[in-house]
Amino acid sequence: MSNTLLIVILFFLFLDFALERILDYLNAGRWSNRLPDALKGIYDEEKYRKSQDYSRVNMRFGILTSTFFFLLILGVLLAGGFGWLDQLVRQWTENPILMAMIFFAIIALVSDLLSTPFDIYDTFVIEERFGFNKTTPGTYLLDKLKGYLLAVLIGGALIAIFVWFYRVSGRLFWLYAWLFLTVFSVFMMMFYSTLIVPLFNKQTPLEDGPLRDAIEGFAQKVGFKLDNIFVIDGSKRSSRGNAYFSGLGPRKRIVLFDTLIHDHTTEELVAVLAHEVGHYKKKHTLKGMILSVFSSGVILYLLGLFINRPELSLALGGKESSFHLGILAFGLLYTPVTLILGLLGNHYSRKYEFEADAYAACHYAVVPLQEALKKLSVNNLSNLRPHPAYVFFHYSHPPLMERLDHLEKLKTP
Repeated sequence: MSNTLLIVILFFLFLDFALERILDYLNAGRWSNRLPDALKGIYDEEKYRKSQDYSRVNMRFGILTSTFFFLLILGVLLAGGFGWLDQLVRQWTENPILMAMIFFAIIALVSDLLSTPFDIYDTFVIEERFGFNKTTPGTYLLDKLKGYLLAVLIGGALIAIFVWFYRVSGRLFWLYAWLFLTVFSVFMMMFYSTLIVPLFNKQTPLEDGPLRDAIEGFAQKVGFKLDNIFVIDGSKRSSRGNAYFSGLGPRKRIVLFDTLIHDHTTEELVAVLAHEVGHYKKKHTLKGMILSVFSSGVILYLLGLFINRPELSLALGGKESSFHLGILAFGLLYTPVTLILGLLGNHYSRKYEFEADAYAACHYAVVPLQEALKKLSVNNLSNLRPHPAYVFFHYSHPPLMERLDHLEKLKTP
């Protein structure tokens, strides 16, 4: 039975790798060095060629990195590497909580050490070449150290709590884990910007002036209570612009990247804000949370059904059943369900983006939002002609041309 499970795991890995390469091939077929008529007025010839070069470089680099890690995981699975690591950890401790924490810590550390050279090349070569990178080696190293600290504190605590639930609650493990994860997710949604973000970025209240007046005027007009408007120093790491909404109730806040403020007019920035307010007004944050809670519930319920089966551990080369090997094997076997839930999440996310655009168009203005979306896409060298299949599998936001067409239809005749 364990050999059959290993074959199924390998089949899913091959299937996932092949699907990604097919999607890359289809997407590459949309590239052209000639500026399509539909993009004239958005891209100029030089900028368009640069965006195509950026897409090509990223695709080739993505194939290289994904192939490396695909072959690596295949080698580890066929050699029984995870089972060997399990036996090694058992020599250090017999405590199941410590075993799981050490097991996953070693995997995470090795994975990060192997991926770091690729990440450094991506950041300091590819992103630098195309004018995006603003990260210094010192900032990069400090971010790494802070990331390790958070992984130990938060990741280690979550693993310990989950193993403890498993040990004390048996078959109801999934239910207690689900309830705890839901509470933890809500807590992080409310306090992420005040607890985690300050470790990496500086957030300052938006200073008084025309932009703040315009934002507060719009918020008051649509009945959106907004006391917290912050600017984040995104330029510390990248030239890309962004804005996001976080928190719930009185802790909700709008965060604007300083790069976004630098590249856009006041009207365009208010239009972007109106889009973010639209997400809140349409209850997209709440719906997204419900979908996330549902997805985690499905995952944990299925995990609860199979975690006690020793075949999961044996399939990865383990000599005896263990919680940590069982979770790892389950995660690999769960790939098809993850894909389905990911497709479902992306579908609703794209739908919500259209709805938020419509809200901004109806309650503020169409043209400033269109211009803001164009600038964001051009400045980020986005691929404006992705293959529909690639969009279906990977895009959480609709492609620019679809959003512009949708907004054009909302213009008052």
